[in-house]
Amino acid sequence: MQPRSPRTVWQALARPHVFLRTAWPWRAVGYLASGVVGGAVALAVLLVLLGFSVLLVGLPLLPLAGVALGGVERWRLRLVDGEPAVDPHRVPEAPGLGAWVRLRIREQATWREFGYALLHATVLWPLDLVVLVVGLGLPAALMSAPIQFALDGQEAKVVKAYLVTSYPQACGAALLGLVLLPLLLLPLTALAGARAALARALLAPREAELRDRIGEVTASRARLAAAFEAERRRIERDLHDGAQQRLVALTMTLGLARYDAPPGPLADQLARAHAEAGQVLTELRELIHGIHPQVLADYGLGAALADAADRASTPVDTEVELPRLPAPVESAGYFVGREALANVDRHSGAARARLTARHRDGTLVVTVEDDGRGGADSARGSGITGLADRLAVLDGTLTITSPPGGPTLLRAEIPCSALCESSSPRTASSSARD
Repeated sequence: MQPRSPRTVWQALARPHVFLRTAWPWRAVGYLASGVVGGAVALAVLLVLLGFSVLLVGLPLLPLAGVALGGVERWRLRLVDGEPAVDPHRVPEAPGLGAWVRLRIREQATWREFGYALLHATVLWPLDLVVLVVGLGLPAALMSAPIQFALDGQEAKVVKAYLVTSYPQACGAALLGLVLLPLLLLPLTALAGARAALARALLAPREAELRDRIGEVTASRARLAAAFEAERRRIERDLHDGAQQRLVALTMTLGLARYDAPPGPLADQLARAHAEAGQVLTELRELIHGIHPQVLADYGLGAALADAADRASTPVDTEVELPRLPAPVESAGYFVGREALANVDRHSGAARARLTARHRDGTLVVTVEDDGRGGADSARGSGITGLADRLAVLDGTLTITSPPGGPTLLRAEIPCSALCESSSPRTASSSARD
């Protein structure tokens, strides 16, 4: 098996037999060289801001300068570390520069970046420069000994210490430089790796900050799910109270006009229009029922799933044992069960199906099994991807087993707690029509 390509300089150094034949040594050189340039610029900027701080102008800008440098340093990490460094800063809740500055000043990450900026501007970039001079400058000076001797014609003083007076001595110095170059690239790369580890420790988010960010994402996702559910309910209410009532009135009007019209072509047209309006009303009622059936709101998920099983064209055996659950969970569970049964009717060719729903150990488990042809595939538009996306909003999971020839088993799990843990669960078990 082909070994995986290294993603960091440390992984590359662990394979010394191929290390020098890769680009990692020169990526480490580029990281240290860009650090020298960036450190010199950072020192100049900090000195300018420090000068302005005498007039109380640069004081607020000093810590924020670390924010800018932190962004550059996280980008530079990609030279020696393939793992992206995440920005530790949060997005301000309010727009505007003032909200951004207030949030940054309160964040610990800002002060860590400021500390790193001071360290980089005063200590780290001179150290990078020394390492580059020794690791690259010394071998380069030795390898240039023949050129130096040829330019002088009589003697050359290599690295200010080694006097070369003949071409054999100059060639010996060049050979020594060629030997030293790969030997010195190893510690140079190791230092680049250590520098990158220090930068990641100070500039990437800490574990507590990641937990806070995950908590914010979870809360915002819950708010999004609640808003989505509220919008679904509003659409259902508008259809029920608006469009459905108008269709009912239209159907009644057409029915009366049909009976008042004398026999003939007009009566036939009114009869067809009355039948078509009745069909549209039936389809609208089915649509409203599919969005959020009243039985789900009044009696809970167990009764709604039993109702969905009764409406399926394929005979369905149901086994439901559920308490009342949070509304978003019940809505998602109903959506999964209804869509799974619809897929059984449309795609499986099954003679019978089974729907099971239970709440155990803080998890809602809904399974739908059929004896159809199997081979369910989300790429063919069977709705499996939509079910998985709906469950992902609530940290749920969807598992499907559907070998060719069947049977097909769909299992949905949603973590949740019952609204009343002390109440006895609602139990329903039935065998659908044969």
